[in-house]
Amino acid sequence: MSDKQTNIEAAVFRKLIAHLDEHKEAQNIDLMILADFCRNCLAKWYVAAAEEENVEIDYDGAREIVYKMPYDEWKEKYQLPATEEQKAAFSARNK
Repeated sequence: MSDKQTNIEAAVFRKLIAHLDEHKEAQNIDLMILADFCRNCLAKWYVAAAEEENVEIDYDGAREIVYKMPYDEWKEKYQLPATEEQKAAFSARNK
């Protein structure tokens, strides 16, 4: 992989994180229903990629990068309780 490709991919990742930050109304459950990934998935992928590069970061640290704040703070400020409709759609998607 070239440095240019790495730089482009890094820029795209930063843009995705910024976009998700600008659209906090897009709840994780909605993302899971529509795209089968969410902010928490990104954090897990971040940890896995860091491990491949022998860089230590734990899940909470990765979530802080993705959420741009500690997860508990984001959850308290922005996460809404899942509706019955969201729960049903999530359940149907995972069958």
